[in-house]
This record gives sequence, C-alpha cells and structure tokens, in this order.
Amino acid sequence: MQDTDPDQPADAAPPPTLPMGDSILGVPSGVDAEDAVRIAMRRDRLLAALTLTAGVGLVLALPFALKEGAEFFLPLTTALVIAVALVPVLEWLERRRVPSPLASILCVLIFLIVANVALAAIVVPATDFFRLLPSRLGRIQDNLAPLLDLYSNLERYVNRALRQVASTPVRSPSTPAVAPPSSILELAATSAPTVIVQFLFGVLVVFFFLSGWTRMRQQTITGRTSFDGAMATARVIQDVVDDVSAYLGTITIINLALGGAVAGVLALYGMPYPLMWGGIVALLNYIPYFGPVIGAILLALGGLMTFGDIWTALVPPAIMYGMHLVEANAITPFVVGHRLTINPILILISLSFWGWVWGTIGALLAVPLLIIIQTVIKAAGKPDIAGFLFEHGTLVQQQQDRRKPAAKEP
Repeated sequence: MQDTDPDQPADAAPPPTLPMGDSILGVPSGVDAEDAVRIAMRRDRLLAALTLTAGVGLVLALPFALKEGAEFFLPLTTALVIAVALVPVLEWLERRRVPSPLASILCVLIFLIVANVALAAIVVPATDFFRLLPSRLGRIQDNLAPLLDLYSNLERYVNRALRQVASTPVRSPSTPAVAPPSSILELAATSAPTVIVQFLFGVLVVFFFLSGWTRMRQQTITGRTSFDGAMATARVIQDVVDDVSAYLGTITIINLALGGAVAGVLALYGMPYPLMWGGIVALLNYIPYFGPVIGAILLALGGLMTFGDIWTALVPPAIMYGMHLVEANAITPFVVGHRLTINPILILISLSFWGWVWGTIGALLAVPLLIIIQTVIKAAGKPDIAGFLFEHGTLVQQQQDRRKPAAKEP
C-alpha cells in the first residue's frame, strides 16, 4: 500500500523524473526534471562565477605584468600596431604581383625612411635649440617678471620664492657639448644596448608579421570548424586592419597638414626652427587632449627663449592652439566621420592606462589599441556582467527562494 500525501489530491500526477538511462546537462538520472534543471543552472552559475573571478584577477594583474615587462611588451605592441597599419600598403604591393617577402622589405624600408626624416626634422633641431636653454634663462626671467609682479599681491609667499629663484644668478653648464644624432641609426648606436635590441626586435617583428600576413590570415580563416566561424573571423581581421589603418592614415595626413600650417605661420612670425616646431606639433597631436597642451607649453617656452616681450612670446602657442581647435572641431570630424568616432571617456581611460604603463609611447599607442580592442569586442560580443550579477544573480534567486515557502503557507 502506497503512502499518500494528505495535502496532495489523490488524482494528482507525480512530478516527472528522468529515466534511468537519461540525464540533463550531466545531472544524474533518476532526479526530478525540475531539480535537474535547477542543479544544472547552479552548476552553470558556479562555472560562470569562477570564470568571472579569474577574469577579474587577470585584468587586475595584467597592467602590472605589462609595466614590469615593458622591455618586451612595449616594442612588441608598437611593432604590431605599425605592422597592422602597413598591411594596406603590403596588400597594394601584392596585388601588383610583388612577392610577399619583397613587399614586406619595401614596407619596412618606407617606415624607416619616414622615421629617419622625422628624426632629422625634430630631434636634431630640438637638441640644438634646447641646448641654449641655460643661456636663455635670463631672458625667460625678464619675460616672466610682469606675471610675477601681477601675482605678488595675491600670494606673497609664492612670490618671494619665485623672486628668490629669479634673482639667483644662472651658472653656465661646464659639461662638454654633445653632437645630436643625425639619423635613426646614429641614435640607435649612441643609445643603450637595450634600446638597440628593442629597435631590432621591433623591426624584425614588423617584417615577419608582414611577410607571413597573407598565409597567416588564410590559415586562421580556414582553421575554423564552421562557415559562420570562418566568416566571423575574416570579418574581425578585416575590420581591425581597416579601422587601424584608416585611423592612423587619416590622422597622419591631418597632423602633417596641421604641422605644416603651424610651421608656415611660425616662419612668417620669425620663430626659429619652424619645421622643428611643426614636427613637434604633428607628433604630439597623435595624443588626444593632452598632446596639444604639451605642444603649446613647449612653444611658450620657445617663445620666451626667443622674444624679449612676454606677449610677443605667447603669440606662437596661441596660434598653434587656435589652429588645433579648428582642426579638432571642424576638420577632423568632417574627414573622419562617424565610423571612427570613439567615446571621449574611453579615450581618456585608454590614455591614462597606457600612459601609466608605458609612458609617452603608451600614450601614442592608446587610441590604436583602443580601436583594436573595440573592434574585437564588437565582433565577439561583450560580457553582460550587470546581467550576471543582478538579473539572474544569487541575490534575486535567494529572494525567490524566500518567497516560495511563504506562498505555501495558508
């Protein structure tokens, strides 16, 4: 005789159970289907929680690993970004039946020639110009005297300290003059061995990446197990190459135009080394928000070293920053359009992160790396962390479990 539940009707059907030979998601057989689903959901949430914990730990540890291993990761990342930007040039040469190794060598030579020209136009004149800084401190102090007098009534303590600094005689340095490097090879030869190794390592990474690009892309696509996976992989690879090369190519043209315009105006104004200042402005304009500010400060310092009046000395940075505002608010949005529009908050976070990890070079790489990461995440999908924590999380589940016994009570 079977025992019956007094609260359950006599004709009520028993809860469905799994057959002895079946299972749901690894749940043992013979368990109620509802319990099996509940156990499977708990197991999946446990695995998801472990994955989320491991991911958070990896994200927290990654910046310190990148910073400590900067001697390896910095040239590697720089070389990969440069190689991705050179892929359209490589494909253009390959479409004209140039073999991949020869096309890779030509791309590397083009990059080295451009880098050498930039070094000759910026570093060499800048070394000569700023070497005169100790001898021009007196002029800078005379130009800043009106500003010091203007703030004397507001901050007496600071004013006394600045006056003490201003009245201190400037001693000419006794160190012998060192000739600036005239090429990128001479710069590498006069640098530390570590810099030489990193430079050669980066050049080799760019060459081997470009020489094996076509074969590597084909193997990556054909290695997918499904047609949809192959198409998704091809789309991600092409989007990364198109977005990075389009951004760097467009921004490079805009920055060169801005640097040339600044150099022309400064030459008419009588500022020495106008090509150097134009190159500095073009290079710093790769760093959003902070780069133009640094360029204006350097131009203000150069103006104070050159001209005898503070207002005349502040005209060059005013001209440069005015041109930058026109470029940033009118020209660049019109040329770039909405395709490469990036959230300003993400740009600031990327600049802060990569600048903290790798310094100035990290700040230069911040936007290209952000484009690569955004492109991959857009194709692969971003994790719904908020939904994991709140929508189907343990807090909601616990509240539901608490309401179930209360609903059974009369």
